[in-house]
Order: sequence, then C-alpha cells, then structure tokens
Amino acid sequence: MTSNDLGELLASKPLVLLYFSTPTCGVCQVLRPKIETLIAEEPPWHFQYVNTEESLELAGQHLIFAVPTILLMADGREIGRFSRHFGMQELEEPVRRYAALLGETG
Repeated sequence: MTSNDLGELLASKPLVLLYFSTPTCGVCQVLRPKIETLIAEEPPWHFQYVNTEESLELAGQHLIFAVPTILLMADGREIGRFSRHFGMQELEEPVRRYAALLGETG
C-alpha cells in the first residue's frame, strides 16, 4: 500500500481501522481475525491491513515502531491508537461508539 492508496481510502471511507503488522508476528496473526470480525459487525468501519515490511514509508509517516499497531481513523484523522499490549475490550469500546455516532448522524 502506498501513501496515495491510503489517501484515497481515507477520503472514500468515513471510518477506517488501519492494522499495521508483519507476516512473522504471531500475536498479530491471532489478533487479526478477531479485529476483522469486530469491524464487520460495525459498519461503516473499514478494515485495512498494512504490512510494515512492504510499506516502510507508511509505517514511518504514521510513527509505527511496534506491531501490532492499530490506528482508528475518522475522516482521514487519527482518533485512536493501540500498540503492542492492549485488550479487545479496549478496542471494542471506541469502535462501537464511533459507529453508533456516525449511524446517528449519517
């Protein structure tokens, strides 16, 4: 994924969860399906995987120093960040809250 690709995605989707990871991260591989399920249950969220080994520029632009790192984006701006040690409950609360807020106004 390039910066242009990400810019287009963020412009076209109101809520995006960016999942920064690597193929060799064991924790990331276990966590990813859980997060994808959560996002599928909460439209209008969109899930986007970013392989930090292939997208070094994006990882640098977003100050990604550890994996997994999750960025919650609303209208192209970062509204939440979870890195390395976090629980699913910590992530579920803002995801559900923003989906509900957008559902009320949209």
